[in-house]
Amino acid sequence: MSLHTLKTQRILDAALAVFCRYGYRKTSMLDIAQAADMSRAALYLHFKNKEDVFRAGSERAHATVMAQVVAALAEPGPVFTRIETALLAFQQGLMAEISASAHGQELFDANMTLAADITLSARATLAASLAGALEQAEAAGDIALRRVDATAVQVAALLVASMDGIKHTQGGGEASRQGIALQIRVLGAALLRM
Repeated sequence: MSLHTLKTQRILDAALAVFCRYGYRKTSMLDIAQAADMSRAALYLHFKNKEDVFRAGSERAHATVMAQVVAALAEPGPVFTRIETALLAFQQGLMAEISASAHGQELFDANMTLAADITLSARATLAASLAGALEQAEAAGDIALRRVDATAVQVAALLVASMDGIKHTQGGGEASRQGIALQIRVLGAALLRM
């Protein structure tokens, strides 16, 4: 890893902590620089403003989570176990630290204002990855999508929409994990070949 990349990672790690502590609106570039143990001028060599820092953090978080999703879906084992692991990785990976912040909702709102394209792209990639796993499971004879008269793409879209609904109604943590687990059990009961 290059020195520039290491500094960027350090800045993004520091920025996440600062955004969680103060919220997006109250965080300044000076706050981020101090947390990253550098001067404000040095921070500006890496990022043009706090919006740029925020977008880079969102992009890094989504890329990290998507790597976990891909890894979960590539594991051996039952398709619904892999899908549940992938959904939990996606949801918890993006929510854990922010949900714990008193400024969590402000940060989620800021993300949808500043980085909606990143978020929507990650959700589309998640849905496509889930659809791929479902198609493979159907081709292997493990599930029967015709039992619910749906395509893999439709079921994947439902999974992502349900995950979002669980996030908004139950928040993060254990309630969210239980909601996703229930969603998977219901879907498995409907689609698994007996």
